[in-house]
Amino acid sequence: MNSTWQAYLQARNAVVQDGCITHYSDAAAELKCTRSDMVLADLSHFGLIHFSGEDAQTFLQGQLSCDVRKVDSSTAQYGSYSTPKGRMLASFLLWHDGGGYMMQLSSALQVAIRKRLSMFVLRAKVELADNSDTLVRMGVAGNRAAALLAEVVGAVPTTHLGVIHAQQGSIIRLGQDRFELVILPEQAPALWQRLSKEAVPVGAPCWDWLEIKAGIPVITPATQEQFIPQMANLQAIGGVSFQKGCYPGQEIVARTQYLGKIKRRMYLANIQSLKPVAAGDELFSADMAEQSSGMVVNAAPSPDGGFDVLAVIQTSSVEAGKIHWHALDGPTLEIMPLPYSL
Repeated sequence: MNSTWQAYLQARNAVVQDGCITHYSDAAAELKCTRSDMVLADLSHFGLIHFSGEDAQTFLQGQLSCDVRKVDSSTAQYGSYSTPKGRMLASFLLWHDGGGYMMQLSSALQVAIRKRLSMFVLRAKVELADNSDTLVRMGVAGNRAAALLAEVVGAVPTTHLGVIHAQQGSIIRLGQDRFELVILPEQAPALWQRLSKEAVPVGAPCWDWLEIKAGIPVITPATQEQFIPQMANLQAIGGVSFQKGCYPGQEIVARTQYLGKIKRRMYLANIQSLKPVAAGDELFSADMAEQSSGMVVNAAPSPDGGFDVLAVIQTSSVEAGKIHWHALDGPTLEIMPLPYSL
């Protein structure tokens, strides 16, 4: 997290833990606002890798699950980076800033993924850089988010995952009422001050909850190499191309898509628990006895109590009956509908 930007937010009651804004003094109130009001969040808990050079597109096309050729200055895409066995090492949002490609992923994975990708550059004319602290990212969400940003910035993208590059920086439309701004640190305080007049500042857990409700998985160290992209519904959000050429894990991903039904997929659910629920937690069901039937991908406190989660679960176990957190006698998952079709 940019140190100057962090100091600015801390002067405005931000509580920082491990480079992440946890809340602004009242986490419960912020969570309730996230459900019903317009909110503003710092997104420094995501890292940024910048890819530049004349071979950047070709290089990324040969490494990632999404079709990088469809990512341009006006269109972003979700995607994943996997092992040769098709297991996801990272999930990300990818866009083009005019000078190269920006990959936004869990900050805890940024260093390792950048190092791994750098190993495969070889003679390609590609440069990788850590832009996590050189750019500030803000999330704005709520039913008036588009109107507010249009008023403050001048225009907003009209299509899903559309991108506009304005004088203040880049704006990405993540949903009907959810946007991300990518700006220089020196421009951030004035923009934050203007937006916070109408949007309530909230911590990262509130933004994570919005991501979960949108059905967007974020791979973290706890879930690396646990899922192939289809298990985490990447194909449903445009994160997998079945028409492009080879990339690590492509054979496994394609074979799964064309030769067999996915036996595990990601569900949205609520777990009523006073104890923290976390990514990597195992799930159990009677039909699987003592064997785990699923794993939590992401979790965040819910405004309705307990935790809302994205979890990859055996479809047969969901159809058979109740899914439990941590143990067969643990809290039951209440499965909820995702905002997209599979």
